[in-house]
Amino acid sequence: MTPEQRLRWIVKPLVFVLCLMPLAWLAWRAVTGDLGANPIEATNRFLGDWALRFLLITLTVTPATRLTGQAVFMRFRRMLGLFAFAYAVLHVSSYVGLDQFFAWAEIWADIVKRTYITVGMATLLMLIPLAATSTKGMIKRLGAARWKALHRLVYPAAIGAVVHFYMMVKADVREPLIYAGVLAVLLGYRVVAAWRRGAKPARRTV
Repeated sequence: MTPEQRLRWIVKPLVFVLCLMPLAWLAWRAVTGDLGANPIEATNRFLGDWALRFLLITLTVTPATRLTGQAVFMRFRRMLGLFAFAYAVLHVSSYVGLDQFFAWAEIWADIVKRTYITVGMATLLMLIPLAATSTKGMIKRLGAARWKALHRLVYPAAIGAVVHFYMMVKADVREPLIYAGVLAVLLGYRVVAAWRRGAKPARRTV
């Protein structure tokens, strides 16, 4: 079996299954009654936590590739990004369906009045075009330059996700601050890398 076949038929399916494990764990906790006194809130927060984690993992792919020189990491970026979007959709769906029972007037009132929900919904809206244009066909339709420009929305989306989490937590903010620190490192790496590329002197042609 060639490395390409091994990647396609073994490694990628394994990563896919691993990405589903949090959902399986949540289902197990629900079946066994291990979601605490408020299972709806526990479900919502669990899904939101994993949406943010997958978003940060997706942003880790590029630095990991450049620092290690292993281009294989890039083969998983789209899958990880789509899982981040999927968990974000499930997070919002649990709020809409389980918490608010599709009471659209109350949901709209929450979006307007509660800033952390406003930020959360805005974050999801930024993720939608990224998921919709994640295929190779969309890259060809948009063109590489426009596609890259559009997918820079992942940066404000990640910031919005961290801010949403921070504003939602009422007492202990240590966990959202940890995520904020990780995001700061990931974004800082990109700023430094872009600065270094710009600082390189142009090659002289003869």
